[in-house]
Amino acid sequence: MESARWWRRSTLGTQGFRRPGPEGLALGNASFPSNQAGESSSQPRSAPVDPGMPLQVSDYSWQQTKTAVFLSLPLKGVCVRDTDVFCTENYLKVNFPPFLFEAFLYAPIDDESSKAKIGNDTIVFTLYKKEAAMWDTLSVTGVDKEMMQRIREKSILQAQERAKEATEAKAAAKREDQKYALSVMMKIEEEERKKIEDMKENERIKATKELEAWKECQRKAEEQKKIQKEEKLCQKEKQIKEERKKLKYKTSTRNSASRNLAPKGRNSENIFTEKLKEDSIPAPRSVGSIKINFTPRVFPTALRESQVAEEEEWLHKQAEARRAMNTDIPELCDLKEEEKNPEWLKDKGNKLFATENYLAAINAYNLAIRLNNKMPLLYLNRAACHLKLKNLHKAIEDSSKAYRIMKQHLRLIHPTKLYKLMLRRFGM
Repeated sequence: MESARWWRRSTLGTQGFRRPGPEGLALGNASFPSNQAGESSSQPRSAPVDPGMPLQVSDYSWQQTKTAVFLSLPLKGVCVRDTDVFCTENYLKVNFPPFLFEAFLYAPIDDESSKAKIGNDTIVFTLYKKEAAMWDTLSVTGVDKEMMQRIREKSILQAQERAKEATEAKAAAKREDQKYALSVMMKIEEEERKKIEDMKENERIKATKELEAWKECQRKAEEQKKIQKEEKLCQKEKQIKEERKKLKYKTSTRNSASRNLAPKGRNSENIFTEKLKEDSIPAPRSVGSIKINFTPRVFPTALRESQVAEEEEWLHKQAEARRAMNTDIPELCDLKEEEKNPEWLKDKGNKLFATENYLAAINAYNLAIRLNNKMPLLYLNRAACHLKLKNLHKAIEDSSKAYRIMKQHLRLIHPTKLYKLMLRRFGM
């Protein structure tokens, strides 16, 4: 015989004999009477057979003890794959087309622990009783069709509830397993991270110790070098002292020898040298005063470091600007002193031109030209503003003025200087 575990997997489903769902009710038929059998084999009954309805099986046998019921049901040559078993605590049905067996059990059984074995064209059920007692019959007697239908429906509902509970339990177990797996993974990752951090810390400590050891070696080497230098200096000082002693000894011996040789001549020489020293002292200088007249300069630099032509040009421009500021221009009344500079007004106009405020830029250039009308850049910038505003005649007029000023300026420059300027500017 094959084991009940294999039988449950292949034909009985996951809940023992039960296969939940409405198909259990569809395979059964309330019009069939309940099967009853004693401890011996039941005799087949003669009944009219409807070809469209399943055949009720009555040739089964059963035995019992106080704790279990053993039921043997022949398959009548039907393939095991076509067999469907449905079992609850009060109802048992086996459908193997075209045959059908169902039993409304005498007392409740433990359908979870009950078993079924198949072999030799027979199914052997082992049904464990919930209460230890002997049964009078396998199926209850005196059951009408309505009661049988209620028992079937109740069994199906119980099977569905158990299947639902099993599904929920399985889902909960799966969630718990996932949660546990996640916690384990987090724990493993935390341990790995801690391990890596410990390794980093150990490496850092090791590197720090090595660095400190290297610094200590360097310090000791420096101290050793310092000690060696000091020793060398001491040796040199000793040598110098010894040489000085030798020189002093030699000079002392020479002096003593010269004293012994000519004492009288030495005294006469000393008197003569003292007289010469007294005669050679010069008289003190007379007090006098020297007057120095510096060249008058406007610039703080020396005359030898300056360029006279450029300085005169700058002074000329400053004088013209001061004359223009001294004139009564109503637009200058509201400006500060630093804002009355043509260069400042030119920069202001350039900023306004960059922001596409051309009218305000023209006003700034007009004011700068009134202060200094010798700057060609002012006319050129104002011509660019007029060109943006489509004032072509004014643009031509300002461009012509700038050309005349630049042409006049080039005439004033020395030819050699102009040639050098062109070389520097255009790379000629």
